[in-house]
Amino acid sequence: MRNDEFFLKKSLSLAKMGLGWTNPNPMVGALIVKNGKIIAKGYHKRAGLPHAEIEALRSARSSVKSSTLYTNLEPCNHFGRTPPCVEAIIKSGISRVVCSTLDPNPKVRGKGIGALKKKGINVSVGLLEKKARSLNEAFFTFYEKRRPFIAIKFAASLDGKIATKTGESKWITNESARSYARKLRTHYQAVLVGINTILKDNPHLGTREKDKKEPLRIVLDPKLKIPLYGKVLRNNNALIVTTYLANKEKLKELKKRNISFISYRNKTIPLPELLNDFKKREIISILVEGGGETIGNFIDKGLADKIYAFYSPIIIGGKKAVSAVSGEGIKNLNSALRLSNISFKHFGDNFLIIGEQK
Repeated sequence: MRNDEFFLKKSLSLAKMGLGWTNPNPMVGALIVKNGKIIAKGYHKRAGLPHAEIEALRSARSSVKSSTLYTNLEPCNHFGRTPPCVEAIIKSGISRVVCSTLDPNPKVRGKGIGALKKKGINVSVGLLEKKARSLNEAFFTFYEKRRPFIAIKFAASLDGKIATKTGESKWITNESARSYARKLRTHYQAVLVGINTILKDNPHLGTREKDKKEPLRIVLDPKLKIPLYGKVLRNNNALIVTTYLANKEKLKELKKRNISFISYRNKTIPLPELLNDFKKREIISILVEGGGETIGNFIDKGLADKIYAFYSPIIIGGKKAVSAVSGEGIKNLNSALRLSNISFKHFGDNFLIIGEQK
């Protein structure tokens, strides 16, 4: 058991190397161990490329017959973007497979393990399951809740303000906190903001790191007020969500520039329907960055799986100052969004609270 845990931890570390690149697939690492020694390893590098198990098999420099395969997720048994891993594992002569958890995808769940067992391969499932689920929390949410994983991020004063009454917001938190916040974008397939954030801040919404994949930039813009030459439209890695009230000339220009859009016949954007459309596009995770109304709307609908709340030790005050969370709000405290699994990070005198919806 100790050896199994040791090697599974290594497979989890390997899996993290695919962070940001594997969407909509999960991050997976795999080790092949024989006589207590690692003889091969691999990880899923990008959607469409070989899975971790195949990478490990290809890296082996000696026979893997009678060895043990360690992986953080059940091997697949169906044709998706790549051939099934189970067939390759069976043909290789591997005699034992240890994985942390079953795959939540109904096309795979239990079937990969079942196929291995039918061929006489010893299979163990469940060790470090909590860590494995946490690593791929977005992937599990996507299949279990049938919608993208929603994380919400804001940076506020101690009294919960993200801008003064004149709209000034640069900068509430320090450079170290802002740098960490930008890096959070690498953890998510998409970042999302409302049109007011675009109009006020002209945000970049990228990672600004050359070796990191840029997330899809989503803007909720019911009337299509977006400036056509803003930073968010610097290339076609953007998705504009609008309504029948959209400016038709701008819509034509977006189409010419191959920028994707979703349009609804409503006056406002229906969030549950929008998340369903995101699911159809295989967007498994979204970091919602603002503004207050957009964040409030997600929280009002119960659509917040994780919260990143950055705070600076300043007080802004004022009824007209902009709050981090607006929307309709709640009538009584029993209805409040309560967080669990709380953790903290410090950035000088700034701090971050991370919590998950109970």
